[in-house]
Amino acid sequence: MLDRKGNDEIQLDLLLSYGSNPPLYTPWQEYFRKYQPPMLIVWGRNDQIFPAAGAEPYKRDPNNLEFHLLDAGHFALESDGDLIARRMRDFLGRHIGGDGTKRSQK
Repeated sequence: MLDRKGNDEIQLDLLLSYGSNPPLYTPWQEYFRKYQPPMLIVWGRNDQIFPAAGAEPYKRDPNNLEFHLLDAGHFALESDGDLIARRMRDFLGRHIGGDGTKRSQK
């Protein structure tokens, strides 16, 4: 799928825009502290591009965090897509109602 037509431009746009993310970290963290949204993090423990240490700071603010480090690399969806999909379905099933509304927190 990575070699499909137009994907090279998409990937380059993503890479070039990444520098705009760090200035937004503080507002994102404030949002997490204030609103406490349910959060699912599934990360590849062996990711050479975004090392697992980069996932650890997410544990600081949310009280409603589900955190999974998989024995996977950067392309965890390629190697563990079924497992990630199951985790996502389970997480959403517990936090989002069938009509798309947020379920009350226990």
